Formats: sequence, C-alpha cells, structure tokens
Amino acid sequence: MKNLLFVLIGILPLPIFAQQQPDMSFEFSITEPAYEKGAGPMLCIDSAHNNLHTLESGFSPFARVMREDGYKFKDVDYLLDEEVLPWECAVFIIVNPLHESNLGNWVLPNPSAFSEQEIANLNKWVEEGGSLFLIADHMPFAGAAYNLADSFGFRFRNGFATLAKEDNQPDLFSIENGRLLKSPVSGNEVTSVTTFTGSAFTYPEAAIPVLVFKRGDYSLEPEVAWQFDEDTKTVELGNYTQGAIMEYGAGKIAVFGEAAMFTAQKIQTPQGEFKIGLNNRDLAPQNLLFLLNLVHWLD
Repeated sequence: MKNLLFVLIGILPLPIFAQQQPDMSFEFSITEPAYEKGAGPMLCIDSAHNNLHTLESGFSPFARVMREDGYKFKDVDYLLDEEVLPWECAVFIIVNPLHESNLGNWVLPNPSAFSEQEIANLNKWVEEGGSLFLIADHMPFAGAAYNLADSFGFRFRNGFATLAKEDNQPDLFSIENGRLLKSPVSGNEVTSVTTFTGSAFTYPEAAIPVLVFKRGDYSLEPEVAWQFDEDTKTVELGNYTQGAIMEYGAGKIAVFGEAAMFTAQKIQTPQGEFKIGLNNRDLAPQNLLFLLNLVHWLD
C-alpha cells in the first residue's frame, strides 16, 4: 500500500495541474497520413462540460497530430440536451468532463457532468452511426463521466488506478507483461502503451478490452483527490481495464481511463522538465501509433 501511494504521489502531485502545459513543440512524424491535409473527416471535441482538456488547452497537441493525419476539427461548446451533434462529426471526443460543483473542489461527491437528456441523446447518436471517444482520468473525472459511461455498459471506479510496481514510473501496458491485448486498435505493430495515472473501469460483454489490469493492480479511492493515507479505500483491479472499444448499434465507442497518453504535456519539477504523453519517446515510444490506430478505427 505504501509503495503504491509513493508511486502515485511521486509521479503526479496535485499542483501539477497548475504547472502542466501543452507541449506544442514536440517532434513527430506521420510518414503516410490517412488523408490529405484538411480532407479527412471531422473530429469534434467537447468543451461544454467544464472539461480539463479541450481543443484549445490540454488536447491541442492531440489536434496537432490528427491534423497532420488529415483530420479537421470542430469545438462543441454547447450542451446536448436540446442541441444535437452535427452529422459532420465523424467522432465526438469527450475528455475529462467535470460537474460545476467540483470546479476547484476535488472532493466527494463527484456528480455527473451530463444531464439524463444529454446521455440519452448521445446514446441515440452513437446507436445511429456516430463514434464516441470518451476519456475520464482519475477522481473526480471518472465520477463525472460515470453515468454517461454506464449508459453504454462501462462502469468507472472513481479513484487512482496503478499497476503493481516498485519503481516510480508511469504505467506500462505491454504484450510482454500481459496487460496490452491484441485488438483492432493495437494490431501487430503496437507492443506497448504507457499511461500516466488514470482510472479503471469494468466493461460489458460486447466490448473488446485493450489495456487490462491484473491481480495486484489497485485503485486508490480517497475522499479528497491526491490525499492518501493508510485508511484510503483500496480496490483490487483484477477484472478491470483502462481501455476498451465496442461497436454499439451502427456506431462505435472507445472508452479510456487516462488522457495524457493521447496528448503531449510538460511540467517543471525540481529534477527538471518532465514530459507526459506522446512527447515522452523514452517511456511511451508507441503511444503515437496507438493513437492513430484508435482514431482510424473510430473513423
């Protein structure tokens, strides 16, 4: 327990979110773009639910990558209880939504960021052929996304998930350690994916798990985000995942419990600059290929 607490606190202390900056200068190469520049489908990103990451903030490096692959972008800055998603949106991306009561207040409870009508509308949109990419990090974001994910059969644990490990490193899901499974989004090329402290969830029978936890992996579930002690609730994650995909009616859904793996950020620590995500080629060398595979599958 103490080792797990040390790993989590050592990687990402709470002040990181004030210091974290998108890394728009990171270098990458897409040798064979899926589409000519600006000729691909539209990717729409939610900014109407107090999202930690949007097109103009933490997911701007994600957008830079996907534009190089030919995609276009639209910011969806309105609620979905009366308005509907335009059908030009090939994929609707929701990253780290938050209920307004938890703005600057990362304590329990963490209510749903979405109304019942929004959830019903999103279900209908996917069932009729839309593709949803839902990402919810550790508490409180997993709590805010719980009702939406549950409507599709995915159930988040509102905590901090970590692999059982001794070193102070991000979580490595690999073919070698049995935590990365073969799937349409990993294929034969991707042999490892690295995540940077997120959440865990169960998945419906129809889903295909991609990043899986094993016995010995844990979710730590405090009442206040990042405040752990010996009494912090601990849940073993032997039957949980941090990433899964599923066909849903005529549409598709991908659910992931960690956001940094799909973008590029940097922070300044006492030890120097630390890169989080696609820009950390030492710790996450195949995350870029995994991201492209995933969006291509949704598209």
